[in-house]
Formats: sequence, structure tokens, C-alpha cells
Amino acid sequence: MKDMEAELGLAFKALADPTRRLLLDQLRHHDGQTLTELCGKISMARQSITQHLDILAAAHLITVVRRGRERLHFLNPTPIHAIGERWISAYEVPRLETLSAIKHRAEDSAMTNSSTPIPTYVYVTYIRASAEEVWNALTDADLTAQYWGHANISDWQPGSPWEHRRVDGSDRADVTGQVLSVDPPNELVITFEDSDEPREHGSSVVHFNIEPHEGIVRLTVRHENLPNLDMRNGIARGWPAVLANLKSLLETGSVLPTAPWNMPERELS
Repeated sequence: MKDMEAELGLAFKALADPTRRLLLDQLRHHDGQTLTELCGKISMARQSITQHLDILAAAHLITVVRRGRERLHFLNPTPIHAIGERWISAYEVPRLETLSAIKHRAEDSAMTNSSTPIPTYVYVTYIRASAEEVWNALTDADLTAQYWGHANISDWQPGSPWEHRRVDGSDRADVTGQVLSVDPPNELVITFEDSDEPREHGSSVVHFNIEPHEGIVRLTVRHENLPNLDMRNGIARGWPAVLANLKSLLETGSVLPTAPWNMPERELS
């Protein structure tokens, strides 16, 4: 409880500053921006914006992902959601959830009918394991079959194909792609194709970043160049479920007792 109070305190402190709220608004409109991009939209010294971003990161309101020499900043709504859960949802859940659902459907429709790019999806989890164990879990066919229900098949060399192959005896590949970059046990980059039809803007791309620190690993999955909102909504449900199963396997030796992706979506009251 004390840890939660401390985290909420950091979030309230970070949100109290109008510049930091403006930075969050900028990321809400266009997630995954660099420092240079954010500086171009706010009239303030680069060093001052960096300090504001550091405070937002410390409050877990944003997630920072490295891409080469660049640092990409992604909005993390979890602390704001926690604030809502504590002070709002207990009183107004049914009405607010209904209004929120209407708003999101309207926004999704607007985005689908415009040329606005689909936002990159980013998910971060922390696992009690070594970097080598996490890398092995991502690339070993037998392990992926355990926590994903599919075997990831490849020699994991740059330029090689890979397949996300069923283990039900059909040997069917539901997802295919190409290995773009390999840096074991730190980073793996692959294309991700769940359709045989060519896409106008090319394949979607998945980055796995593995960062070890004192007995744990921070695993960041970044899925970008998504073709439409349907795919983004699908992976937003799929990646957390798959990575929860991976985390359980590495930390306990067993996957979750029920496949998490089979859990029904919560219905609005």
C-alpha cells in the first residue's frame, strides 16, 4: 500500500506542471517521439524539456525506448488509470465506461477514415531471469510452443525467414516474417506478417529489447508500422497475454494454468 501511495504521489507531482501535461498531450497525439521532435513543438530549452521528461519517466507516465542513438518517448497511461480507479471508478464506473466506449469508437472510426498513421504499440514487462534466458525463450521453438501455443521457427540469422507455426499437428504458420537484426541477448528485430496480401506501407515490425539489471530483465516489445486499428487492437490484447505466460514460465517453471488470451473481454455494466 505504501509503495502504491508513493507511486501515486510521483504521478500527482509530475502532472501538476503544465509543461509536463503538454508533453503528455503531445505523446497522446503522436506516440513514440524523439527529444528533437518534442522540442520542436514546445518553446523551451532542450535541457529543460529533458528534465521534465525525466520526471515523467520517474513517475512511470512515459516509457523511454532506445533506437540506435535516439530515445523514443511513449505514453504510459497506467498511473493515470490508477488515479481514476481510486478516486473515480468506485462511484461512476458504469456511466464513465459507457461514455469512454462511445468516445473510443468514434475516435477509431475517425482514424480509420483518415490518413492518420496507426500508433506504435509498446509493452514493457519485468522478469526475474537472465538476459540469456529471455533471449532463449524468444527464439527456442520448444519454449515458444509452451507459452505461446506456436513454435517460432528460424535459424535467427539476419535476412532469414521465420515462422510462427501451430503445434496442433497441422504445421500451419499463422504468422511469417523475416529476421531483420540480431544482437543476442540484447535485441531481436523481425517483420510480422499475419496475411498473405502485400501491404501498401510494408510489413509491420517487432523489436524485442532485453535489458538486464541486478537479477531481473526489462523486456520491451515495440510493434510498429501497423496497417490498421484492427491489428493494433488485436496485438494490444495479444502481447500482454503472451508475455505474461512467458514471464510465468521463466519465473516459476510453468505457464499460467489457463491460456490468458482465452480470457473473455470484460463487458461493460
